[in-house]
Amino acid sequence: MANLNSSFLLFLSLNLFHIFHTAIARGGERDSGFVDKTYAASGRHLFEENHFQKLNTLAHGYMTNSDLEKAIKAFHGRCGHLSRIYSIGKSVLGVPLWVMEISNNPGKEEAKPAFKFIGNVHGDEPVGRELLLLLANWLCDNYMKNPLATLIVDKVHLHILPSMNPDGFSLRRRGNAKGIDLNRDFPDQFFPMNDDFNKRQPETKAIMNWLKEMRFTASASLHGGALVANYPWDGTEDKSKSYYACPDDEAFRYMAKLYSHSHHNMSRSKEFEEGITNGAHWYPIYGGMQDWNYIYGGCFELTLEISDNKWPPANELRMIWQFNKMSMLDLVASLVKSGVHGRIFSSDCGEPLPASIAIKGINYTIKASERLADYHRLLVPGQQYEVMATMPGYKTRTTTIVMGDEPMTVDFILEPDFSLSSSFLPNHCSNRSSLKIFKLISKPHLQVSLTLVLILAFLCFLMKRKAIVNHFKVRKSVGQRRVSAV
Repeated sequence: MANLNSSFLLFLSLNLFHIFHTAIARGGERDSGFVDKTYAASGRHLFEENHFQKLNTLAHGYMTNSDLEKAIKAFHGRCGHLSRIYSIGKSVLGVPLWVMEISNNPGKEEAKPAFKFIGNVHGDEPVGRELLLLLANWLCDNYMKNPLATLIVDKVHLHILPSMNPDGFSLRRRGNAKGIDLNRDFPDQFFPMNDDFNKRQPETKAIMNWLKEMRFTASASLHGGALVANYPWDGTEDKSKSYYACPDDEAFRYMAKLYSHSHHNMSRSKEFEEGITNGAHWYPIYGGMQDWNYIYGGCFELTLEISDNKWPPANELRMIWQFNKMSMLDLVASLVKSGVHGRIFSSDCGEPLPASIAIKGINYTIKASERLADYHRLLVPGQQYEVMATMPGYKTRTTTIVMGDEPMTVDFILEPDFSLSSSFLPNHCSNRSSLKIFKLISKPHLQVSLTLVLILAFLCFLMKRKAIVNHFKVRKSVGQRRVSAV
């Protein structure tokens, strides 16, 4: 009888957990994200023990951390012509955080957008890590065979981090090895809860350093426990549960709907209209990765809940992959199938300028890359926008575009603003030219006269001007419309 009662209690606890699993989906607690850590110790330990046993059983058929590392290296060994693998850091327990980059020129800086997928942010939500390996292998297998696969590999740098929280996965729990919810560990725009960099978890630091080194246009993190595409803002100033729109609310809604409507059944949700939700309207959280990406990383990130069940049986993974495959592919491809893209140059020397791009009426600015001066801005099709390029010491350029169903290319040539005092005149070009000249004339064995140096500099100037003209003539992507703001 004792064994029967014990079995009944175990059955009851596991089924209660399954019934209420959606209450701990994206953010954990649905109220505020500020969690009361006090529990009745005995009850909590019994629940955790039963919960661990259940998840340990469900883990059969899922890749272990060792299996995942082998699968990532096997993928690169098979698809090395369009991939590279690298680690952005280590977890608390020293597990490498492996990333797969997929591109026709992996590891090379190019004037094209970058997208990142992150899986397994919460240790007990492992579906993402499995789906991301399937995505990588599908792209490899279908490159030059499927138009969508070919478009993504040729036009995007895709970076995939299958597991942000390998320790939580192996421990069968939500937080990392220190019990910290990684989706609460980022700096917050409303509250100074994670302002001390040294107190953040190594997994969080790895993501933040990653975005300092890599410029991502957009990204998505994969979670479980619901079926919805979640977009910023995730919190509100007064901690209220209410819709709180970010400056690019329309663009985020467009991205979320793109994922939801490409999904097998997400858009038919009875809980979320069209299968999308504003995070703060669903339930506010603070210290989340999504908002931090947008504010501090210049990256448009969605939080994707891809499975009602946080840890479904392994035999359901193929079905979940089929339900999400087109959504994942369409989301990445949207970076080059929509929006406005271009490069920015200086009119006086032809050098690329890392200027800023702003849209009139939207309080959010992105920067062109430092070396190539390319930019990629997500916008909603079917609307008119004023695009502005600004750079200290140069005259602002503005052009009006009407976004259709295709991407637009808008290049800018900025002129120095000579109305400014000499201390504010641009030196972006002069510094580079002067450096080249001084290097030449400082070498005694060359014995180059100043006249010859000036001639060479002038020829270099003419070649750069010609390069800009050729750039406008040659760089015409298929299906793109080009506008040049001179």
